[in-house]
Amino acid sequence: AKRGISSIHYIFANKVITILQKQVYMSENGALPRLGKVLTADTMNANVKKVDYAVRGPIVQRAVQIEKELKEGVKKPFEEVIKANIGDAHAMGQRPITFFRQVMALCTYPLLLDDNKFPEDVKNRARRILQSCGGNSIGAYTTSQGIDCVRHDVANYIQRRDGGIPSDPDNIYLTTGASDGIVTILKLLNTGEGRTRTGVMISIPQYPLYSASIAELGAVQVNYYLNEEKCWSLDISELQRSLQAAREHCNPSVLCIINPGNPTGQVQSRQCIEDVIQFAAKENLFLMADEVYQDNVYAEGCEFHSFKKVLFEMGPEYSSKVELASFHSTSKCYMGECGFRGGYMEVINMDPEVKAQLTKLVSVRLCPPAPGQALMDLVVNSPQPGEPSHQTFMKERTAILSALAEKAKLTEQILNTVPGISCNPVQGAMYSFPRITLPERSINEAKAKGQAPDMFYCMKLLEETGICLVPGSGFGQREGTYHFRMTILPPTDKLKTLLNKLKEFHQKFTQQYS
Repeated sequence: AKRGISSIHYIFANKVITILQKQVYMSENGALPRLGKVLTADTMNANVKKVDYAVRGPIVQRAVQIEKELKEGVKKPFEEVIKANIGDAHAMGQRPITFFRQVMALCTYPLLLDDNKFPEDVKNRARRILQSCGGNSIGAYTTSQGIDCVRHDVANYIQRRDGGIPSDPDNIYLTTGASDGIVTILKLLNTGEGRTRTGVMISIPQYPLYSASIAELGAVQVNYYLNEEKCWSLDISELQRSLQAAREHCNPSVLCIINPGNPTGQVQSRQCIEDVIQFAAKENLFLMADEVYQDNVYAEGCEFHSFKKVLFEMGPEYSSKVELASFHSTSKCYMGECGFRGGYMEVINMDPEVKAQLTKLVSVRLCPPAPGQALMDLVVNSPQPGEPSHQTFMKERTAILSALAEKAKLTEQILNTVPGISCNPVQGAMYSFPRITLPERSINEAKAKGQAPDMFYCMKLLEETGICLVPGSGFGQREGTYHFRMTILPPTDKLKTLLNKLKEFHQKFTQQYS
């Protein structure tokens, strides 16, 4: 009242203050105020919502549900789900390489070093790896770039593989699978806004890691199409078309190549690689070479050529200029050790200041998993002639690769007997990517359900046969064409069952919707 405020106003003001205090702090019963969630679909990172990873998408999620239903006794027209959606060799029944697992057992439980059941070369490798780890334990953090002796072994492997072309251990970064290295390099390259945003050139069909990472980073996906009529070959004219079109709306600065190809299984010729390098040099593009399937080459007349080897054989005009990052992994080839998450990348002609930033960036995550680094070391430093484990190692390695070659041929042959399915030769890698002809009625029904036609096809296939494949729309394909990707990894008898079931289903599906 002394300040000119009536008693009624004074009482009202006190009530307002009391209500606000309750909202800000807590109500009389001690409960927190009812406020909306901080993180919602509307407030979350919009780029994350753009991420799509078909290899583990809706069809795979439904396959997991069906497996649970089968265990619960739900009746289905099949007894098991056959997952041919992902390149996970051990999940498909492939046995681990003995030498790898013996060394890993000793690294994980060093007391086994005193056990006379293990060969001496196994013990020597384990001791060498452990002596390079903090406290002689594979459970310790390593340096962020990776264990020093492993990086040296990787460099020596690359030098042997590439016919003596030197490799510097300082250019080697050990990674959590190849995927980790690929995403890291894309982070370095990603910059700009609007028309200056980084454009990333990727093959179509592509491995969804690339499109997903580009979406998450907010970069621009620049598609170039592989030529299906020429066994998924790469044409420089198509690269030029793609680049010119992209420069209208972004700044294409990186060209990604997968060789051998995923999902398409092609193996690039040396001439093709040389042409790509010349194109990258001419257009000033950073090259990323995904070479995780380098041991998976099956077709006669095909051979793996590393981008680095070809680059240096082309002479200093290119080898001193073209910036290249190449990637390898423990997950593919004959190893199939996906769960260990081992890998490496080698960077060539990287600006020293950028390289310092790369080292800083990888240090943020401390280090790749030490067991994955150890396994990578065994891949690049396998048993040599004269060592106790060499004979068994070579026998196992050869058997795995030979079986994959047979299954690649078997897949192509059986699929090409089915009217409405056309399969290119599986020259390498672990997959076939056949083209399927779908009846117009099925296409219309799929669209009415809001599904891509090949998604509709693959979901029907799963529900009726238990076969889990990935629709081609998850990898990208030319407008009006339809495909699926299937791995060739199942054991031969199960693969034959899969292919015969697929053949029957396609004929039935075609008849149903014709």
